[in-house]
Amino acid sequence: MLRRPKPTDSEADLLREQQELLAAGGQSSVTVVKRPDKRRGDAEAKEKGNQRDVVTIEDLPDELPTLTPAPPKKSRFKQERVRFEDEDPEEQLDRHDTHISAVLSRIIERDTSAVPVSLPCITGTAFPKVLHRSVMESEVQERAPRGRKSIFARQIAAQRAKKEDVDPLNGSETRNQSSASRHVSFSPLENVESDVMDRVGGPVLLTGKGLGIANSAVETMKIHEENQAKLHAMSQSEILEEQRKLLAQLDPRLVDFVRSQKAQRIPVSVSASGPVQREDFLNEPLNSTSSELDHIIKAQESQRDTMEDDEEDENQLLVQPPITKEELPVKPQQEWLHMDTVEPEKLEWTRDLPAPRNQNTKKTMQARFDFAGSLIPPTKDLPTHLGLHHHGEEPELAGYSLQELFLLSRSQLNQQRNLAVSTLANVLAKACAGEYISSLKGSVLSSLLDAGLLFLLRFSLDDSVEGVMSAAVHALRALLVSSDDEECLDNAFPWLLGMANFPLLPTAQEDEDEDDEGLDEIMKETAKEKEEKKTDHDVARQDVVKGFLRMQGLLRLRYILEVVRPSPRVVLDILEVLIRIARHSTAAATQILDCPRLMNTVISEFLPCSWAPATSQAPSSLYGLPVALAMKLLRVLASAGRHACARILNSLGGKELLSRFVVVEPSEMLLEAGEALRCSTEALRLFAVAASYGQACNLYTDLYPVLVKRLQAGNRLCASSEAVLFLELDQIRALLVLLTQVTQTAGCHEELQRDLVSAQGTECPPPPPVVWSHVTGLQPTVISSLKGCVRALNGPAQMSSALILLPSYLLCMEAYYSQLCVQSSFQPVQCLQELESLTSDVLLPLISHQAMQNITSRFRSRSVICNPAAGGEVVPNLPSLGCSRLKSSSTIAGPDSSLPLPTALLYLLNTITSIHKGLTKKFSPLILSDSILSYLQSCIGAMPSVSHTSAWILRHEHHLLYLLLRLAHKLVPVDPEVAKHATLFHQVSLSLVSWLLPGSEYLAHELMSVMTFSHSLLPEGIRGEPEVAALAELQLKDKTSPAAGALLRDALHHLPSIRGCYLTHLAHMESFVLSSRDRYLGRTLFIRSHLLPEITGPSLPSDWPFLPLISLYERMGMSGGGGHQVESLPAGSVQTVTHCLQWLLVLESWREQALTAVSPVAKLARLACVFLCSSDLFLEKPVQELTWALFHRLTRPAQLEALDLGSPPPGLASFHDLYSALLAQYEAVSFGDLLFGCFMLLPLQRRYNVTMRLAVFGEHVGMLRSLGVSLQQLPIPLEKFTSPMEDSLPLLRLYFRALVTGALKRNWCPVLYVVAVAHLNAFFFSQDAVPEEVEATRRSLLRKTYYLTDEVLKNHLLLFRLPQQNSELGFSAYEQLPPIRARRLESIVGTAVKGGER
Repeated sequence: MLRRPKPTDSEADLLREQQELLAAGGQSSVTVVKRPDKRRGDAEAKEKGNQRDVVTIEDLPDELPTLTPAPPKKSRFKQERVRFEDEDPEEQLDRHDTHISAVLSRIIERDTSAVPVSLPCITGTAFPKVLHRSVMESEVQERAPRGRKSIFARQIAAQRAKKEDVDPLNGSETRNQSSASRHVSFSPLENVESDVMDRVGGPVLLTGKGLGIANSAVETMKIHEENQAKLHAMSQSEILEEQRKLLAQLDPRLVDFVRSQKAQRIPVSVSASGPVQREDFLNEPLNSTSSELDHIIKAQESQRDTMEDDEEDENQLLVQPPITKEELPVKPQQEWLHMDTVEPEKLEWTRDLPAPRNQNTKKTMQARFDFAGSLIPPTKDLPTHLGLHHHGEEPELAGYSLQELFLLSRSQLNQQRNLAVSTLANVLAKACAGEYISSLKGSVLSSLLDAGLLFLLRFSLDDSVEGVMSAAVHALRALLVSSDDEECLDNAFPWLLGMANFPLLPTAQEDEDEDDEGLDEIMKETAKEKEEKKTDHDVARQDVVKGFLRMQGLLRLRYILEVVRPSPRVVLDILEVLIRIARHSTAAATQILDCPRLMNTVISEFLPCSWAPATSQAPSSLYGLPVALAMKLLRVLASAGRHACARILNSLGGKELLSRFVVVEPSEMLLEAGEALRCSTEALRLFAVAASYGQACNLYTDLYPVLVKRLQAGNRLCASSEAVLFLELDQIRALLVLLTQVTQTAGCHEELQRDLVSAQGTECPPPPPVVWSHVTGLQPTVISSLKGCVRALNGPAQMSSALILLPSYLLCMEAYYSQLCVQSSFQPVQCLQELESLTSDVLLPLISHQAMQNITSRFRSRSVICNPAAGGEVVPNLPSLGCSRLKSSSTIAGPDSSLPLPTALLYLLNTITSIHKGLTKKFSPLILSDSILSYLQSCIGAMPSVSHTSAWILRHEHHLLYLLLRLAHKLVPVDPEVAKHATLFHQVSLSLVSWLLPGSEYLAHELMSVMTFSHSLLPEGIRGEPEVAALAELQLKDKTSPAAGALLRDALHHLPSIRGCYLTHLAHMESFVLSSRDRYLGRTLFIRSHLLPEITGPSLPSDWPFLPLISLYERMGMSGGGGHQVESLPAGSVQTVTHCLQWLLVLESWREQALTAVSPVAKLARLACVFLCSSDLFLEKPVQELTWALFHRLTRPAQLEALDLGSPPPGLASFHDLYSALLAQYEAVSFGDLLFGCFMLLPLQRRYNVTMRLAVFGEHVGMLRSLGVSLQQLPIPLEKFTSPMEDSLPLLRLYFRALVTGALKRNWCPVLYVVAVAHLNAFFFSQDAVPEEVEATRRSLLRKTYYLTDEVLKNHLLLFRLPQQNSELGFSAYEQLPPIRARRLESIVGTAVKGGER
């Protein structure tokens, strides 16, 4: 049996199956039948036979099957109707009948009295004239131009031609006809009305058709004559006054309409040329004053309207008449196709442009740019040959707007696309440099990115025209890359830990997790799944670099480098773009390495091992020549992680490249001198990065003679009196960084060897191939060069070079001596002698040198901490260092920077004083210098902002501050002069702890371990400050609050325990501290990456002193608010809270500036955790005593005024939420505690939000029974609660209800009793005018008070005078009501009594 054909069968299969069917003799399922053509007849069909194809199907019935009837449809509305059997059908019909009267009765005629009526033209015929075809053809033949046209087109052309002939003569004919009508009377009836109208001039607008009478024209003329007579009887001033009134009442649009109609009926040119008639004379006063009146009206409007309206009026006045044939610069010829009709509106562009007018407007105008990206002022008149004028909406203005550039970039013309993208690139470059900040409103970069600039550039990269593609690459480079940023990072590379940088990641935004709420952890989407679901637009909106990578940008850049092989400028732009992408994150650097053939193309084409010499200074192609940017790209990629560095060295041939470019002298590279020096410098930097991971150290042993030779050349370079290129100094600094990293790696060899032996199966990195003996030979050369640099400071020509090289030499010496102490070959005596010699010969002369003093004197003026840079244009999804916008970027990170030399010197001094403590006192002049002390003093209280633009340089200034404080801390015990400033050092150390950025966790740990809780930096305890505090509080002492002096003395005694408490609560940062420690101690084999953690703010929060208290609160799970918590506290919780409160008391007493970053409301909220953590924690004696002391300091007058409970505390939605939790906790577990009660009374002051007082007297009125804080125990002045008068009616009613019902009594809650009585009394007898509702409430409450049965309460409410916190009642009272109050009471109560008697 044959199978049926399948859709996948080919034509050969179908033919084969057909042959099998024919061979088998089978019958087909269809039969082709030829039927005759009906149009040709049967005879022809019989001759030709059946030639038409007719398809017949077997088993098809001849007749259509009968359809079974469908079930009847049931109306859903009919089923819902309710009908009764006895209901009259007529009534039912009337009820459902919708007669036409029901519709007509609702018709309301629209009021058309104010609608203007437009009447048709008056003709002599009853109906429009019928145009016959014969007449049409005869008329059209005379006027229509030759050519084949339709009848309709010829008719329209004839009408246009007739109109053109009639219009120029229309005015004169009308005027002549009106003058001749005085002498000649026309007989036709159709001209009677026009004769009457024209005899006196006639009205311009009205025709009288709406009067509904036969002689409407005559009646209209009578009205017109009366108007003319009135005008003749009026003076010119009266006419102007009436015209002003009329114009003020009418709609301006209607006035413009009337003037336009008059101008059309009476042209100015005709009336001026024709004879003077009587009606012209009559209209002359009005017409002559119209220009003056218009001038007056416009002057008034210019004073009244905005500047934008003036601009619109000015535009309307500058409208030019349409262009004519004579004004055309090129006359159309007859043989030109489709040029027989002149269209003036399409030829306006051929006119000369009007000059830009001076627009004194406050309205924001569209920015326009020239081809170089410069902003063009709107009033600047530029010549047209510059090509900046185009046919846009404002052709007279030169330049292109951003919208026009976007439109032009998608043009079909290559030149236009190239021009648009190139101009956008120039605009981007100037916008990134901050040149538009003072001129334009808003951010140019943000506007361009929001408009889709990244997608536009990505599309342009795919352009087949190389010019457009090159312009797109240049624009992409202008968008992503900042040359100033790269220069600053390159200059900071030789600094202390300069090769480590923050990733240029946008600030993390909180993703919306609303879709995941309520789901299990397994069901929630991972971050990777959420990222994959995002569109390219969403990714680019959050991160520009990630969006570019998402759009396969790397593949396109590789294609351009590999296949297109563009010009040198495009190659350099692409390399810079790749460097910027590599700085984004480790993931971005990995994507560059993973991109197929990208890095192979870069290395093979731009880092060849052999090349022909360049024929010119600017070669036409960079292919086959070494490019320094390509080597820099390898260095930045290697900085992203040790794995990436290993891939570059091993898989991409990085070791061969290093050998090639390090060995060869720059002068022998057959390259331009500057490019050769840059290639050599970048090769040394790449070598240094590899050595910082402990990699490529075997190359050091192979290239040791070359490196020593270069080091010795650096000594000669510093001593030379000739001018030295900065690139040569940069090369020496890169070499010293390499030697420093190799020294640190060699110092780890013995430690790793010991760990490897004792590891016993645990993972341990292998020892590096370089050992300590490989680097000991470098010390004499480095010391000799260091001495030479110090001597060179005395020479004016060599001073700048010496200042640049000195930091690198000092860091190299520090690495040597810090690793020497842990070596088995360490000889202490010899080392101490070397350090003494180094101190006397190098360090002390350097410290006392004038150049060093000049640098330290600039600390305060150039400090980023003391002088935060003004924030420029910040693009959230494209962060940068912002060096191009900093005017002082050259002084911050340039050769003249004041940070690298003092930092390197202090780094070496701290290492030397750790080895040889006897040398410590010799360095006290550096700390005691006035410039250093003033700099430290200015750092106290500073609050530097953390962002990408400041973090990179703040990190280096933090190093300087930390090393200054470490050296000062060592000098305090040995030098009394330095000890006098111990308080200053301690204050700066407390500030620095909260400033340190991610990646500096080790410094924070060292500060807290050594300095923050040091007795030597708290001299108040030695000088008897606790006793002074106790004497100061003798007068304030009561039974509830102990003396602060004893508490402070106890806190100083327990400083080591307090330090252990805080270090324990920072244990969650252990991994970050260890990673940071490896970087700071030079443990190169353990460093994973030189990209620091992402910038999310400082490492520690500004309120870190409250950290143990907050941690305990979070552990107890009380964040939901209010608790009836019964679980027991963890072991040691009371001791932890006690230590935390002791440290807070020390800070509040002696280091108040350390907590300036924490607002008073934040302090109060965090102190409230004492009551919310547990049901009895606040009842513990040490906790309560310390909390009382802190509460007294929070309620001091200055602190109380600064306490703003309206602003939400950090981490909370509002303070009211926290107070609600405290109310619930107080009712549950307070037991009438006085401390807790004072804490609850604090937010009830009159100046705070009424919602908290309503919560107490409304929802938690039961707590009034236990709120027994006396007036004498209240640390807050009573006037804060009673003044000003309460104006909330609901709260006043609650006050009255609590007093009357007995919920609020004086012996239960004395404070709130006085508050309620004071506010109610002030409300009763207030003389202020109030709304009717308030007055009714006042009268009602006063009447109820008068009839109270509780005489004591009644007297208190009526006779209250003033609050007195020291009196027994808490207020003073009248003996009897004053006359004014008595009359007030009598006017209310007396009327009610009389009425009751009746």
